[in-house]
Amino acid sequence: MQLTDLSGDRQRECARPAIPHPLFASSGAVARRLYIHIPFCTRKCRYCDFYSVVAGGAVRAGFVERLCGELLALAPFTAGLQTIFVGGGTPSLLDPAQWQVLLRCLAEHYDLSGLVEFTVECNPETITEPLVHVLRDGGVNRLSLGAQSFHTRSLEVLQRRHEPGSVQRGIELARRAGLSRLSLDLIFAIPGQTIEMWSDDLDRALEMPIDHLSCYNLTYEAGTPITALVKAGELEPIDEDIEIEMYLLAVEHLAAAELDRYEVSNFARPGCECQHNVAYWRGEAYLAAGPAASGHLAGHRWRNVPDLTAYLASTGLSPVIEHEAPDPRRELAERIMLGLRLCEGVDVLLTGHPAERVVAAERAGLLERQGTRIRLTDAGFLQADGIAADLMPMPDVPVSDPPKHD
Repeated sequence: MQLTDLSGDRQRECARPAIPHPLFASSGAVARRLYIHIPFCTRKCRYCDFYSVVAGGAVRAGFVERLCGELLALAPFTAGLQTIFVGGGTPSLLDPAQWQVLLRCLAEHYDLSGLVEFTVECNPETITEPLVHVLRDGGVNRLSLGAQSFHTRSLEVLQRRHEPGSVQRGIELARRAGLSRLSLDLIFAIPGQTIEMWSDDLDRALEMPIDHLSCYNLTYEAGTPITALVKAGELEPIDEDIEIEMYLLAVEHLAAAELDRYEVSNFARPGCECQHNVAYWRGEAYLAAGPAASGHLAGHRWRNVPDLTAYLASTGLSPVIEHEAPDPRRELAERIMLGLRLCEGVDVLLTGHPAERVVAAERAGLLERQGTRIRLTDAGFLQADGIAADLMPMPDVPVSDPPKHD
C-alpha cells in the first residue's frame, strides 16, 4: 500500500470529499495497539516526508484538546491497550502541561491495565527534565531518540538541528528519571559519510545505555528537499556498494554487542524489541489518532487527513482521506511483504504455495527454512523487497485463511 503525502491547497482539496470512517464498518472488531501522531516540528528536515508543520504554543494547545476528542471517539474500538506509540513530527515539542492533559485523557478513557509498552519519540534538542518526569509519571516506559548521526557534517546534510552531545544529555535525563528502555535512530548512506564515520556512529551509540537501535539507510523520497538537491547535482548519493557495506557492518558490529537484528533495520537486546512495531509487521490491528496517522482494523486500512486545519475543524473521529476496504489477496500480500522483514519470517503456506519460487530462493542462498517458516538469510535481507514480491501468490491461486500457529 502506498499513500501519498499532500500539502497546502492540495490537502484541503482532497479533504473535502466525505469518506465514511472505516471503523463504523469494522463489525465490532477491536484493537490493542494505538498510534498517535504529533505533527509539530521546529523546521522540516531535508530528508523527511512525514507530515509535519511549524506552529506556536496556542496551536499546539488547541491540537491537544482536539486530539483528546478523537481519542475519546476511538476508545470504544479498543479492548485493553497493550502498546502505545507516539510519533511525529516531534512529540517532545509539546510542553509538560500539554503532555499531562494528553496522558490524563488516555488514563481516563482507556484500559491501560495490560499496557506493556508506551513509546514516545523525542528529539535530543527538545527533551527536558520536566518533560521526562511527566512522561514517566504518565505511564511512558520507553523513549526513542532521533540521533541520526554523531557527526556534525552529516547532521548538517540532513538539516538536523541538534548537536551530537545533546543525545548523551537526553539519555542521561531519561535514565535519571527512571526510564531505562531507550532506543536510538541512526541513518547511514548520508552524502559525504564514510565507512569510518558510520563505524564511529555505531561505536558512539553503543557507548550509551540503550537496549534498541534502528539503523535506516537514507532514502530519497519524492518531493523532499534532499531529493531536489540530488537531482540538481548539488548532493551525490553514496555508492550502492558502500551502502551495502555499511549495512553489513552494522549487522556484524551490533551482533558483537549483543544487539541482534530482529527486523531489516532494527536491532535489540533479547526481550527489548519494539513490540508495537512488531505488531505492525505481523499484520495486527492498530488504531490511529492525529492528522496523517494510518490505522488498520478488521481488514480496513485508512489514513487520517494530513491537514492540521481540517483536523482542528473536525470533531469526533478524524476525517479520513484514504481508505482501503478488506481484500484477502492484498492482506495476504501485506503479510508476506511485512513478515519477511522480520527475522522470524513467515509461514511458507502464506505464500500461496508457489513452491518452486521458495526452492529457487533457497538454492540462491536468499531464504532458509525453520520448520514450516521461511526467513531471509543475510544475503536475502539485502534484497528483501524483491524477494517478497517474487513470493506473492499467483493470480490464479485461491486465497484462503492463513494457518495459525499461536
